[in-house]
Amino acid sequence: MRALILIFLLAGCSLLTNGAVPIVAGSPISLKIDGTQAGGTAACNHYGGLIHVSGGEVSFSDIVQTLMGCAGPVAASEAAYLASLPKVTTAERNGNALVLSGPGVELHFALIPPVANASLIGTIWVLDSLISGDAVSSTVGERATLQFNADGTFSASTGCRDVTGRYTVEGNHLQATLDPYDLIGCAEGLGDQDDHVLQVISNGFSAAIQGESLTLTAGDRGLGYRAGS
Repeated sequence: MRALILIFLLAGCSLLTNGAVPIVAGSPISLKIDGTQAGGTAACNHYGGLIHVSGGEVSFSDIVQTLMGCAGPVAASEAAYLASLPKVTTAERNGNALVLSGPGVELHFALIPPVANASLIGTIWVLDSLISGDAVSSTVGERATLQFNADGTFSASTGCRDVTGRYTVEGNHLQATLDPYDLIGCAEGLGDQDDHVLQVISNGFSAAIQGESLTLTAGDRGLGYRAGS
């Protein structure tokens, strides 16, 4: 049976020994727990790692994050939060409230009600991460999108070029066929992302939707999208 997925949002009363974690409006900090996996957003970047639970004892390990540049208060918020997680040793949940604590650390979270899964078809999906094995990196360049249409066609952009094609669905597996596209050269820094996106889309991939997040996986490569407008 699949583990229950819980998503919490860090509240403003979270404390560290060197002062409060500065919660910045528009840059939330979240914690998603899915079995032994934990992660979320840390004000600016996505982060993830392992969570170990034994009774009331809790610890985090192997925490990694994307490398998008952050500045000012957002950077300070992210740094304070990520520095606190390895210090957590205990957890206490009371209804929708979760408190993670440890030496000099007390983080207060509020449970986010489950969000209905976005529809694969018709949604404009916005690319926000590239996955290579266990590594996750942020996107570069212009907004890259993906949209599946009800007539079996799709359109996508890589940040470098636009492509179209057709797709078929069998369970959670999709097979896409790309229409011929221009072999233009990409601007500096976009070539690797362009290649990554095209390889995932063109080789057949699985699709998993959780709330407003879509993950495409092909072998050890993947793409992370969020529902956009």
